[in-house]
Amino acid sequence: DEQAQTGTVDASGVARPGYAATQPSAPAIEAPPATRPLRGLVERYTLDRFVVGPTNRFAHSAAMMVTESPGTRWNPLFLYGGVGVGKTHLLHAIGHEIHQKHPDWNIVFVTCEQFVSDFIGSLAHRGGGPNQMEDFRRRYREEPDLLLIDDIQFLSNKDSSQDEFFHTFNALHYAHK
Repeated sequence: DEQAQTGTVDASGVARPGYAATQPSAPAIEAPPATRPLRGLVERYTLDRFVVGPTNRFAHSAAMMVTESPGTRWNPLFLYGGVGVGKTHLLHAIGHEIHQKHPDWNIVFVTCEQFVSDFIGSLAHRGGGPNQMEDFRRRYREEPDLLLIDDIQFLSNKDSSQDEFFHTFNALHYAHK
């Protein structure tokens, strides 16, 4: 009796009667981490577009170190200087660089004015409905992997906002964020 050939072939492509060919398994491909959107960061403010000069060289070096080990080295990084020396540019650049290295991180960028406004808004709506203060604290303390606040000097003379920022900072710092 002649058995019908099933047309199986071995790995070399040669037909072999009765040979159960196995297909080589494809290498496992790891799915890339989900990329979180970046909100509020200016695209052109990157480290490679930053002009380093004698007045901002140290700040640039510190920003580079932050991007190499976020949440551990230079945490917090406080940039202080006159108008036009690149503080905002460096802050945005830190966000972009860390986003490239950790696309799944939740990077929150706000101005100090927005932080204070959100805080005051959470106090104003405290009386009714969902607890706005809990929502504020979750948004700024629990959710971010990286919190960038521009123009932090505007917290001066705002005692309750300073207190809230202090507690927010501590929560993130203790979580190595």
